[in-house]
Amino acid sequence: MKAKNRSFENIAKTLKKYRLQHPRKISQVELSNLLGYKNGQFVSNVERGICAIPLKALNDLQRVLLIPQDELVQAMVKDFEQTVLNHLDETKPDNP
Repeated sequence: MKAKNRSFENIAKTLKKYRLQHPRKISQVELSNLLGYKNGQFVSNVERGICAIPLKALNDLQRVLLIPQDELVQAMVKDFEQTVLNHLDETKPDNP
């Protein structure tokens, strides 16, 4: 049985939305640097839904992009919920 990927769709959309709407039009490279990463690949990966934002970076992300806390939390909760549903779906026994 192949494991399904975890869901990062909602945090990806939220991050990209606020990055592109930011008054300074922050680039992926600039945001990565502001979050303590050396290149823009990190933000690119998050925006494509490949990986999550580490919890240690959430405060800086919220501060830099001016994301309302409740919206950030809601995006992460939705992703976790989808991850759990994916896991439950993939581990259901086959019905004969």
